[in-house]
Amino acid sequence: MMWFDAHCHLDDEQFASDLDAVLARAHAANVHAMITAGTDVASSRAVVALAERYPSVYAIVGIHPHYAETFSDETFATIRELATHPRVVGIGETGLDFHYADGAPREWQERVFRAHLDLAAQLGKPVVIHNRDAHDAVMRILRAYAGTPRGILHSFSGDLTMAQEASALGYYLSFSGTVTFKNAPRVRTIATSVPLDHIVLETDAPYLSPLRGRRNEPANIIHIATKIAELKQIELDTVAQVTTKNCQALFGFAIGEVL
Repeated sequence: MMWFDAHCHLDDEQFASDLDAVLARAHAANVHAMITAGTDVASSRAVVALAERYPSVYAIVGIHPHYAETFSDETFATIRELATHPRVVGIGETGLDFHYADGAPREWQERVFRAHLDLAAQLGKPVVIHNRDAHDAVMRILRAYAGTPRGILHSFSGDLTMAQEASALGYYLSFSGTVTFKNAPRVRTIATSVPLDHIVLETDAPYLSPLRGRRNEPANIIHIATKIAELKQIELDTVAQVTTKNCQALFGFAIGEVL
């Protein structure tokens, strides 16, 4: 079986001392490709450097809604330049986060989100979308783009109606360690209901670990996949084959030879 971690944060300081070991464990667990996500200009530069260093690592670059107030013509010009790098396979992590009262103004977040969607469409690369407590606003904006660009709703947290509409617009739903959490029944219901050919898997490492109380890492994708197989009552190998195929189709490259 071959696995694809569609979203992680390998530049996080939690991996600063043992990244080589983390990647070795991922390879031993048959994780053949990992997409590491930028969250601001500095992080985007860092993930591109990691993708240059490690053959199984690819990057996406962008400005996370938590850092939307760092967006300017200058910072976005840097993101645009980084996005043309051959090891950059998508745009993000971008989107909307309305969870925190002291977060960036909603109107500003929406402006930044649209800029990323425009860039992804211009470059023909998928977009990776963060959504927290902003379901209606995210879908309103995605409708306006009529499914162009395609992309991923990362660590999906919406309801079934949102899942169905996003899938119809050409977006994949990404499931993380939350699908294993006892306090996330809605996520499991959606993972059960959505066809496997609309699903990709991610760890969001070092966050959202399926092994509670422990740092997450890409090797743990197997725990997420096992839960998906259990919920759908299908073979684990089917989950591996279909979710890997989905990632290959979205990101536009074969991963069988990256190791």
